[in-house]
Amino acid sequence: CLGFTSRYTLDNNVLSLEQRKFYEENGYLVIKNLVSDADIQRFRSEFERICRKEVRPPGLMVMKDVAIVKSEHNLSEKSVTKVQDFQEDEELFRYCTLPEILKYVECFTGPNIMAMHTMLINKPPDVGKKTSRHPLHQDLYYFPFRPSNLIVCAWTAMEHIDRNNGCLVVLPGTHKGPLKPHDYPQWEGGVNIMYHGIQDYEKNNARVHLVMEKGDTVFFHPLLIHGSGRNRTQGFRKAISCHYASADCHYIDVEGTIQENIGKEASRMADKFQGYEGTVDLKQAVKATGDQQTNCLCH
Repeated sequence: CLGFTSRYTLDNNVLSLEQRKFYEENGYLVIKNLVSDADIQRFRSEFERICRKEVRPPGLMVMKDVAIVKSEHNLSEKSVTKVQDFQEDEELFRYCTLPEILKYVECFTGPNIMAMHTMLINKPPDVGKKTSRHPLHQDLYYFPFRPSNLIVCAWTAMEHIDRNNGCLVVLPGTHKGPLKPHDYPQWEGGVNIMYHGIQDYEKNNARVHLVMEKGDTVFFHPLLIHGSGRNRTQGFRKAISCHYASADCHYIDVEGTIQENIGKEASRMADKFQGYEGTVDLKQAVKATGDQQTNCLCH
């Protein structure tokens, strides 16, 4: 007998009872020193190769911060703030298949696992406009599949991360609530593309800033409200992440829901970055990515 009702974790022999209770109550769990220094260095080196255009994986989205996009004309590590959908990059996608990651993912999704969304984030030094911030949001807002309790994100620090360089901030327990309306925040310095934020979150909700060391990995629920502060240092803050879902998840139609606007924006992004012909919707865009990432993860 567990002594508690389990809604957000599955029976497993990996998590301790205390860890399961913590995730059930808070919606996130940090596992210290999970990914090796050697693997992180390999991911860093591959990111640098992408920035130098030495490799150009199909479907990869290379993004810049709104504050530096006009000041940096050439792709370099100092201009690229995020690479997304790296499923066709064998080296970066290796992160998603690491056994040490998957053994924890299975505790939330079950054994038939799909990698749905991938990112390597290179948070730049803030140039004074505070555009390196990421507004408080819920990741489920971007995903046209359910159920939410069979989805989890693995987010690994690639170096020491604290409030100075823009660590994650989470609002514990908010995974128990509904998906909230999102929109672009009204920030004077500008907002990065698709950085929507929650408009009506409870201002008095407790916040936890996740100070992490290289290799530490946080697993969190897609309804957990979270974001990150600006990078006040002169260095770039790197992290690598993957959203996973159970193969039992199903796609939904977002038309007429609070996800409709982001669905339309995602369709335009798919047109721009992946060469679709203007008929793709959010479900099709995500499904195309997810289908490319599924096979090697089922175990």
